[in-house]
Amino acid sequence: MIGALNIKGGEPLRGEVAVRGAKNLVPKAMVAALLGASPSVLRSVPEIKDVTVVTDLLSLHGVTVTKDPDNGDLTLNPTNVSVAQHADIDAHAGDSRIPILLCGPLLHAIGEAFIPDLGGCKIGDRPIDYHLQVLRNFGAEVDKLPSGIRMIAPKGLKGAKIELPYPSVGATEQVLLTATRAEGNTELRNAATEPEIMDLIAILQKMGAIITVQTDRVIHIEGVPELSGYNHKALPDRIEAASWGSAALATGGDIFVRGARQGDMMAYLNTFRKLGGGLDITDEGIRFFHPGGKLNPLIVETNVHPGFMTDWQQPLVVALTQADGVSIVHETVYENRFGFTTALNRMGASIQLHRECLGSVPCRFGQRNFLHSAVISGPTPLHGADINIPDLRGGFSHLIAALAAEGDSKVTGVELINRGYERFVDKLQALGARFDVDDAAGR
Repeated sequence: MIGALNIKGGEPLRGEVAVRGAKNLVPKAMVAALLGASPSVLRSVPEIKDVTVVTDLLSLHGVTVTKDPDNGDLTLNPTNVSVAQHADIDAHAGDSRIPILLCGPLLHAIGEAFIPDLGGCKIGDRPIDYHLQVLRNFGAEVDKLPSGIRMIAPKGLKGAKIELPYPSVGATEQVLLTATRAEGNTELRNAATEPEIMDLIAILQKMGAIITVQTDRVIHIEGVPELSGYNHKALPDRIEAASWGSAALATGGDIFVRGARQGDMMAYLNTFRKLGGGLDITDEGIRFFHPGGKLNPLIVETNVHPGFMTDWQQPLVVALTQADGVSIVHETVYENRFGFTTALNRMGASIQLHRECLGSVPCRFGQRNFLHSAVISGPTPLHGADINIPDLRGGFSHLIAALAAEGDSKVTGVELINRGYERFVDKLQALGARFDVDDAAGR
């Protein structure tokens, strides 16, 4: 386990990295295998912590998960699904929020499900109310226990009409994973339509599901009594790809991200180019580079797809500290996603947080006293500092800042980055980053 990285900053990152399957798809695709009556094969699986967590949870429920030693492909065999001990689920779930998505498939397979108290990154309120209400709509009976929540479906699950108050990715996934084998038809309104959602729908269709995506965020699902396994290559991780793009810009570097896919990243690529970054887009991947000269200040507003993704925001903010002028970032998806800027200000950045909606359209956080808009003045030289990372994307942003800064930085808590960035230490090394690993944490 890596406890800390001691980074010598000021060196442009140059070279090539590769991205594999998306963190926001792969764990959900693994859960979908529970719905099949035969084994599934998932390809392009990254080596990240969330995959390990889901592997453990599936194994506890009797699913055999086999990893191909040559290419890392996973074969998931659900033919012996069984009830797991609540204490074991709690112990293996850790701080992951994935267990909530097992509920629908487990209710179909064995008639009951359990989720422990859930964790996740501290970036805002992510209540499970949406999920529980969705499952109740399908006919699940929900019982709160001291250790978590137990669900049963004594009469099976039935199709339902559901309208989400917000196009939540997690709640949309919950509906899809539950409705495919529910009796009757389901109509979901105000659904999320992110590329990872569409890839999950593609997987479910391969398994035999009947799902129609209509206009205006409406999805229809016709329930079927049985699904088969799937063979699927996960779409590439657009969040990791954009993170390396922002790292190239912030450090004055040049990074080719093999596997990055233009179609899933258009909002980011437009913003990157307007900021002054250089792009070379090919079928094999995307080259992100700093072409020299000044970077341009921007106004950026995060939103659900097809808008600018919230997970792109934090790494981009580091690059915006080097833009020539005042930039504004309005965060509309998670209300507390600017906590990472405290460390950036200690490193020399000039970032002010505001409660007002500093964007083109007032958002749902505008009257709720959240610091959800940032004003970034630049360019400001960054200098090294000791940093403890707060969450996954904020943590990678701190790494970028430390790499861009003059002087030495000690970044602790970097294990959190393993949740979503495969072999990030090896990739940093390949890009010429100067650092050493703190062996005090056991490596």
